[in-house]
Amino acid sequence: MKVLITRPRAQSESFGEALQSAGFEPIYFPVIEIHPVEDHAELDAAIKNIHKYDWVVFTSVNAVDVGARLVLVLAQIQGRPKVAAIGPKTADALRKHNLEPDFIPAEYVAEAILPGLGDLRGKWILLPRPEVARKALPEAIVKAGGVAHEIIIYKTLPTQPDIAGIAALKSGVDVVTLTSPSTVQNFCAIARQNNLDPLHLPNNPLFACIGPITEQAAREEGITNFVTAKEYTTEGLIEAIRLKVESSTI
Repeated sequence: MKVLITRPRAQSESFGEALQSAGFEPIYFPVIEIHPVEDHAELDAAIKNIHKYDWVVFTSVNAVDVGARLVLVLAQIQGRPKVAAIGPKTADALRKHNLEPDFIPAEYVAEAILPGLGDLRGKWILLPRPEVARKALPEAIVKAGGVAHEIIIYKTLPTQPDIAGIAALKSGVDVVTLTSPSTVQNFCAIARQNNLDPLHLPNNPLFACIGPITEQAAREEGITNFVTAKEYTTEGLIEAIRLKVESSTI
């Protein structure tokens, strides 16, 4: 079975290897690219004033990778703010910089992190974020009496897959994996740019969503033939695909 991987190529290798180990054929079809912002003033100011924050919340591996200077400072200073990571991959990315997160929510979505931050009244929370990001977490922090300081450190931009990727999509794949709202939106846009209807693709592939936020974005695009991972990781995504395939062949 051919499984299309739409996340950035730099983040796809281990996912592709895991798919191969599970008996699937990965097709690399990146639809987004991660670009650090050119102006680093906000990040520089946050690092300079790091001790005023009570928490720093990393919501993705991208935030850790692009905000590496911030991560290194947190790993080295005494009396640092507490650090929260959404998801095991984000936590592992922090550990590669010798920074152990103080809190990882059981559910890997932004809203689930709030209870673990404790009493937020009057406390400053630093959120290194992409240019376009959901407002659920900062709004919840403000509602709880805290100060949500969002700093924009990277952009998620559309990319154009290579000719081989387009050819694979036109010939028909079995599964399209979607790992964020931006992959949903850009995949659909790229399909249309190449004279394909994302809702009526060759071979009628299954869409596999990594979690409920991505699922909601898929629904908004009109996608109905989908499955959603119970654990919001690439491992959970592979398991959801496997279970769907097994149930379809019984």
